[in-house]
Amino acid sequence: MRNSLRFAAILPGVLLAAFALAACGGDDDDDDNGGESGGDTYMGAKVQPPFEKPDAILLDENGEKFDLRKETEGYITLLYVGYTHCPDICPTHLYEMSEAIARLPDDVARKVKVVFATADPERDTSEVLKGYLDTFDENFTGLTGPRELMDDFQRALGIEPASRTDLGGGNYAVNHAAYVIAFTTDNNGYLVYPSGMGQTEWLNDLPLLVKKGYTPE
Repeated sequence: MRNSLRFAAILPGVLLAAFALAACGGDDDDDDNGGESGGDTYMGAKVQPPFEKPDAILLDENGEKFDLRKETEGYITLLYVGYTHCPDICPTHLYEMSEAIARLPDDVARKVKVVFATADPERDTSEVLKGYLDTFDENFTGLTGPRELMDDFQRALGIEPASRTDLGGGNYAVNHAAYVIAFTTDNNGYLVYPSGMGQTEWLNDLPLLVKKGYTPE
């Protein structure tokens, strides 16, 4: 398995203190007004230097090898690291993305891909990911793999690998990065969407990213 999954060189740490690892189970302030701004200014949080999309091959929700860069080439890619047992932040992000994409014009929506990479590969098999993601949007892609590879994947994004909080009785919560990264067609992520951002921001930003990419303001 190790030889069938590849990574480019690990990036230097680009840890965002403002969007630190979040333990699922806390309050989430994601908005739900869903109004389309229609403005020409990005509403996502800008990061500098940008995240680089990892050159990685993992396993998708169908158990097939998934070359992240190849399969998302030419698309705006919303990438989120989470886990299926998450009680709040993960399903909220996924719901908000599914609703926003459903409301976008067709010519914009078909240029957007959502990728959900698990931070809990021991429980999140391909089959589990498929059943989970299909409840939001059958076009969402889930990625999994051995623990070592999923930790490497998070490091390649420039984020700290997820950790666990023991809940007793064999249960645990996963502390993971709680923001969505928007990668443009140049494989860089200039904007992130932490807990508290949702449909409003994506309805504003995705048409801009699809039509003109990211332009520094």
